[in-house]
Amino acid sequence: MSEGAETRPARVYAVRAGSRFPPGATALPEGVNFCIFSRHSTRAELLLYEAPDSAEPFQIVALDSQSNRTFFYWHVLVEALPPRTCYTWRIDGPHDTQLTGRAFDAQKELLDPFARAVDSRLWIRRPVGDQVNRAHATNRALVTEPLKPLQTTTARRAVRTLTDAVIYELHVGGFTRDPSSGVAHAGTFAGLIEKIPYLKELGVTHVELLPVMAFDEQDVPPIAAGRGLVNFWGYSTHSYYSPHPRYCRDPARAPQEFRELTDAMHEAGIAVLIDVVFNHTAEAGAAGPVINFKGLANDIFYQHDAGDRRQYLDYTGCGNTVNCNHPLVTAFIVHCLEYWVEELGVDGFRFDLASVFARGPHGELMGDPPLPWSLEASRVLSHVPLIAEAWDAAGLYHVGAFPGMAWAEWNGRYRDLIRRFVRGESGLVGQVATCIAGSSDIYADDGRLPTNSINFVTCHDGFTLHDLVSYDMKHNEANGDDNRDGSNDNLSWNCGTEGETHDAAIMALRHRQARNLMAILLLSQGVPMILAGDEALRSQRGNNNVYCQDNALAWFDWEPSKAGTDMTRFVRELIALRKRHANLRRRRFLTGAASAGRTQPDVVWHGERLNEAAWHDHGARLLAFTLGGEAAGEPALHVVFNMNASPRDVALPVFDGRCWRRIVDTALESPHDIASAEEWIATESGHCRVEARSVVVFEEGPA
Repeated sequence: MSEGAETRPARVYAVRAGSRFPPGATALPEGVNFCIFSRHSTRAELLLYEAPDSAEPFQIVALDSQSNRTFFYWHVLVEALPPRTCYTWRIDGPHDTQLTGRAFDAQKELLDPFARAVDSRLWIRRPVGDQVNRAHATNRALVTEPLKPLQTTTARRAVRTLTDAVIYELHVGGFTRDPSSGVAHAGTFAGLIEKIPYLKELGVTHVELLPVMAFDEQDVPPIAAGRGLVNFWGYSTHSYYSPHPRYCRDPARAPQEFRELTDAMHEAGIAVLIDVVFNHTAEAGAAGPVINFKGLANDIFYQHDAGDRRQYLDYTGCGNTVNCNHPLVTAFIVHCLEYWVEELGVDGFRFDLASVFARGPHGELMGDPPLPWSLEASRVLSHVPLIAEAWDAAGLYHVGAFPGMAWAEWNGRYRDLIRRFVRGESGLVGQVATCIAGSSDIYADDGRLPTNSINFVTCHDGFTLHDLVSYDMKHNEANGDDNRDGSNDNLSWNCGTEGETHDAAIMALRHRQARNLMAILLLSQGVPMILAGDEALRSQRGNNNVYCQDNALAWFDWEPSKAGTDMTRFVRELIALRKRHANLRRRRFLTGAASAGRTQPDVVWHGERLNEAAWHDHGARLLAFTLGGEAAGEPALHVVFNMNASPRDVALPVFDGRCWRRIVDTALESPHDIASAEEWIATESGHCRVEARSVVVFEEGPA
């Protein structure tokens, strides 16, 4: 019997008809109500196990279609059944995958899609039809105890928008799995709780967690599996209501442990966003395993080829595509997300490959797809940020045009332009200005705001910041696919040599370039997102696709180099600077006019000469701008981006009786690269020198 499982006498539990609401396993005073959806099924059995590793079920409950079925739901109440009981379902019905897409199998044990907790210790991922599996070797759901009500209701939470947000994208396991983390429960929600003081000191306002819904760690290509590699990132969900069991100290307490994390984050003033994967599931294509949806509602839940429904449409690159605009699937997704908000305390969501949400049952593009609008219209979800990765693997690209009103989007155009600009490409200053001003060219026309743009230069998928300035090419040999996986178009620059080097000049330039990228990100209008570890110059040794690397290559190293420690201080002070200046977090797009009650324009653009931005100079690599104060008494900022390979002398704006304090200079080494709010800095006026490949920020001050 597994640790934590309760000892119970061998007995047969009495059963009643039960109820079709709510779906899943619900603990009630009189027992546990089980309910599962399966429209075209003809027979259902509930298998009960004492523990996740029990060899055989202790009771099999055969449901009667007259008393245990209502509409499309099978249900039964098992009296006095204790928490921690494990269960699976067996569902029978027609099997005609070519004509109808229905794929029932009376022998296959299925995982409840509404399970609040799962255990995967006996699971062996094998293709459909493979007879090697041992009997009962599958994922199992667990009966959980009811959660206590949230201390702070959705309606009363302080953080509802992203206006003042600084998002920090992190992997729950990788953040503390390295021995250097020093936490008591490495790689878990509890381990992340121990690192909240670090996050608070850094100054981030939101954490965005890579997938935390239960996923199949065995879902990797055969060549990766042969190397002992696993699905690390988690983009292979099978149980959307359950926190991932490996992130829990006790999988039977998965909801409680995740709630402890969100409660602790909220206590520290940090909001929790989670990355969710509703575009595909862990069941893959026709050869993929049957886990739950294929055996319950294969014809409804997935998109199929209209001529041969054995074939799954694949717009995700993962073998299947969720039929998310079917009314029942839309309802499943909406209700699931509401559960994570109302019961588990989540503050918002980032949606992987969200352009799939605009596809109809046969992959066609829909003008007004129901799912995105249904999410926005939800009484619960209308109060939390919804962030789209606004593209899919089949070329549908929605950045600036994602269906709906208030959706924010990962701005891939921002990422690419800032990378090109900082590595030294010329003639981009006009496009860069638009990006750092909130990307009004793609958001303003239909009434959207700067907060619709999630700005980033790195994310989990691609080079880290350190590697972006250290490698021209990806180096993914460790993944086992002969370096064919991962993107070839990284817009990176190695500063003169590929990979690790002891050349002091190259290392200094790389550190300056890293500061440049982070400074531009945090000086831009819109919502900045930082990849965890970039603030410490974490490297993946040139691997830009560590989806399968659950090891030190992808883990956060809590013993950074001296350069990493200096970078952490730089990022911490940049975040503090952003928080001090409301003019870096404007709620409306810049206009060049003075705000109400202000004498200074909200922005004035410059080039190497004041008021002469080089919009049409194809050789230009310098952009400067002056931001007027937004809040009462807020000083103006003057910012210069010089991506030329040589220094420039530029004029400073003249304000009556005012001078400028140089508070950021990425050409200087720590601690002189950025000043804290308390440090006194000598004032400057007239002209200033801006070194090659550097960012300088001046703050208005008294003469």
